[in-house]
Amino acid sequence: MPYVTNDDLPPSVRNHLPSHAQDIYREAFNHAWQEYADDPRLEEIAHRVAWAAVKKVYVKTGNEWVPR
Repeated sequence: MPYVTNDDLPPSVRNHLPSHAQDIYREAFNHAWQEYADDPRLEEIAHRVAWAAVKKVYVKTGNEWVPR
């Protein structure tokens, strides 16, 4: 289920990441969703890819995600 807007993201993403990081997550997730469409672990892979994309640009410090 690709995400159309950041409001569609799961609460664990939407409530914890800054808006720019949400954009990164959503775009990476949607790309992975298309790339791995035939894999039975599609949703798990897409979430892992999305988090990896966020972690290239942001780092968690305490309870906040801040740009690297």
